[in-house]
Amino acid sequence: MGASPVRWWSQRRERRKVTSRRGNPDGTMSLKDHLYDLRRRLGLALLIIAAGAVFGWFWWSWRIFGLPNLGDIVIAPYCGIPVGQRLTQGGEGCQLLQTQPFEIFMIRLKVGAGAGMALTAPLWLYQVWRFIAPGLYAKERRFAVVFVACASALFVTGAALAFYVVPQGLSVLVSFGDEKFITALTAGEYISFVLTLLLIFGVSFELPLIVVMLNQVGILTYDKLRRWRRGITFGLVIFAAVATPGTDPISMVALAIALVLLFELAIQIARVHDRRVERRRKAEGLADLSDDEAAPFEYTPSVAEEPEPLPDPVPTPDPVTGPPDDGQPPPGRVRYDDAT
Repeated sequence: MGASPVRWWSQRRERRKVTSRRGNPDGTMSLKDHLYDLRRRLGLALLIIAAGAVFGWFWWSWRIFGLPNLGDIVIAPYCGIPVGQRLTQGGEGCQLLQTQPFEIFMIRLKVGAGAGMALTAPLWLYQVWRFIAPGLYAKERRFAVVFVACASALFVTGAALAFYVVPQGLSVLVSFGDEKFITALTAGEYISFVLTLLLIFGVSFELPLIVVMLNQVGILTYDKLRRWRRGITFGLVIFAAVATPGTDPISMVALAIALVLLFELAIQIARVHDRRVERRRKAEGLADLSDDEAAPFEYTPSVAEEPEPLPDPVPTPDPVTGPPDDGQPPPGRVRYDDAT
């Protein structure tokens, strides 16, 4: 028979005590507890993502609190193309073209899952964080929280910029036809183009944050970044031209300018950080030391205290001759030392 509800609840409370910071301040856990905690965190994260995907599915056609539904938001960049240059029914409306059976079903499922995953990101990322946090020190936890918060803000900023750039890029692409062509984008290709552009812009905005983190841990200094400024700027421009999925110059130029500005901001942050570290080194007397000179630490060993003498061992009575008399060997017996 299975475990009773009371026993299951008590075991669950014990596992929560092990994984919580209050019940387990030093974060020590056995391998079995780690596996149980990993299973529970992954299960909760998947349930949260699944709930977000269900919400995104219904949000495709729902208008919540008067806001536009998800379908209108996704198709809005395509609707930014002039009416005379895109395919419409009777000169009105804004619709994509379906060329395969169940294509709309899969697109709605994919877009809804992506939107739900983005909306519920704080919840399932919190589960990942609860699995990692017990093994970190307090300073490392603060550092990780700042890193995740900045990374999330930069990703959202990059995705928002991409969503703003898509209509301008599509307008430039369809303008080359000189009104001799009409645009009828298929739903699958259009959605893939938009999602890829959002992902590329969001991930690209994380590059300056990585530079800042490497500077914080002492791998990249401000002097190196200042000397490499031209080369890195050229590399960012090439990266923007290669990474963008479309061939329009609008998205390339927008990504390149944004990355160059963010990289310059990262250089200035590294400059402030290195100056602060230099002032701290001067205050500690470490700035004028050469690489071959020992740091001015106190190397004189301290005097160890004399250990207290151990008490005399209590004599153990012999099972044959009885207790010894004042530590002397009993008659008829020879005392051997431990070596023999």
